Amino acid sequence: MAVVARGPWLPRAWLCRWGLDSPLSPKRQPGFPRNPPLALCYRRAGPGCGRHYRAALCAELKQPLAIEEVASRPVRPHEMLWQIPERAPLREAAALPVSYGTAILALEHRARTRPGETVLVTAAAGATGLAVIDVATNVLQAQVFVIAATGSDKKCKLALQKGAQSTVNYSQGSLKEAVRKLVGSAGVNVAIDTVGGDVFLEALRSLAWEGRIVVVGFAGGNIASVPANLLLLKNISAMGLYWGRYKEQSFPVFSRTLSSALQYCQQGRIQPHIGAVFKLEEVNDAFLHVIQRKSTGKVLISLK
Repeated sequence: MAVVARGPWLPRAWLCRWGLDSPLSPKRQPGFPRNPPLALCYRRAGPGCGRHYRAALCAELKQPLAIEEVASRPVRPHEMLWQIPERAPLREAAALPVSYGTAILALEHRARTRPGETVLVTAAAGATGLAVIDVATNVLQAQVFVIAATGSDKKCKLALQKGAQSTVNYSQGSLKEAVRKLVGSAGVNVAIDTVGGDVFLEALRSLAWEGRIVVVGFAGGNIASVPANLLLLKNISAMGLYWGRYKEQSFPVFSRTLSSALQYCQQGRIQPHIGAVFKLEEVNDAFLHVIQRKSTGKVLISLK
């Protein structure tokens, strides 16, 4: 979820779920709405605030845009400043950092995807999934055969509109068998998985000889164990990707992926999909929209 702010300054904020022992908890604050799922904090709260959801904050500035991972420390301009492309609206700029940074790093840096290879992406109608389709189709010389796997026919249709060559609705049967019908028994070269659980295992079993699977997240809620025998038999590589960690561990790689996303946007080669925009006072509705799996692409919260 991203936040778009207009003004001469760049605010910092944390989106967080309230915990029972949080000072923000409704039990401690009479008169607050009962059990709101999300709170907007202007500083990182202490114990009890639960998981914090980073917000991508954009400001309309004459100076370069600071895209900040929201944190308790101030932005250091020399490392966290990027220029918004002239042709990129602020909403698209807000959608670029996490989704497209992840997609570019997964396809280019981790999986080292080559033109002509087959790519399978799960949760393909989400922000990261659509970004993977966009980058694979429109950046990697448009020769990548993309199979988008989603949980509904409506989301499959959106993935096709965004550039996927084929789609699979994995709520209606085996993902592995559906992929086999599309590409044959050889399998796919690259899989980008954001779902986890059984979907991850099906994607793993869909890989070709020397295939690569990149674990991006566990939107399905379950973390699968990797059957090591599958890695051995087909010389498969399974690797993880946490884009934000590169900021501390390998900042040049982190910076390069975001710079690439901005460059691709400037060149008109990619176009982020904004699925919905909510007002700040509708933040709880926005959060429910996401967790109830109604969202497609990036969901934005507008502060104006």
